[in-house]
Amino acid sequence: MFGLGFQEILVIALIVLLLFGGKKIPELMRGLGKGVKSFKEGMNEVTDLKEEVEKDEKKDA
Repeated sequence: MFGLGFQEILVIALIVLLLFGGKKIPELMRGLGKGVKSFKEGMNEVTDLKEEVEKDEKKDA
């Protein structure tokens, strides 16, 4: 994963735990999850609109 070994990931996780504390991390992850979900929904909307435009163009041709 990005050229990081287990030890490096463990050190990063410990630093994050020390900086934010155990109570704040679930809130951060929840916010990250909501952001990813919103991004995926936006991508799906773009794909759906693109497919609709392609169908309309084929219908008109």
